[in-house]
Amino acid sequence: MRNLNQFADLTTGVVYIHASPVALCPHVEWALSSTLNARADLKWSAQNAEPSRMRATVDWTGPVGTAARLASALREWPGLAYEVTENASEGVDGERFSHVPGLGLWRGSTGANGDVIIGEMQLRAMMDNQPDSAGLAAELDTVLGTAWDEALENYRMGGAGAEVTWLHQRVG
Repeated sequence: MRNLNQFADLTTGVVYIHASPVALCPHVEWALSSTLNARADLKWSAQNAEPSRMRATVDWTGPVGTAARLASALREWPGLAYEVTENASEGVDGERFSHVPGLGLWRGSTGANGDVIIGEMQLRAMMDNQPDSAGLAAELDTVLGTAWDEALENYRMGGAGAEVTWLHQRVG
């Protein structure tokens, strides 16, 4: 019989630096290297959606909770547009963090297929707090990160064909 109390120790995810000023690129690499305890030597390319900025993608492996630490480290530079994902793993939902200058940082739990998960109690509280469907719809848009998705969509398309770097966190 399988032990139902077991949770994954390691997971994987992706850091998408959608738009970084050139001067911040070495600082981004340092933040990723420091957080993952592994050398980040990113393959930077021009961001087609905003040619004066650079973009890079990093696949990572590390302990559950690494995405939050990465998003926190990148938050030091409010001019960056980025996303950090952590894949769902045994007993643990995934996460997605999105940062857009002017909007700040958004976080959502994600399921195995990448969809944002809204819990029952959160939905009930939203229904109780909103007197009409327009208010509920606006609150759902916020919880789902709609404004962040809309702001990042051009950057996502501007990264087609970019190289991906792999980082494996050193543990111990």
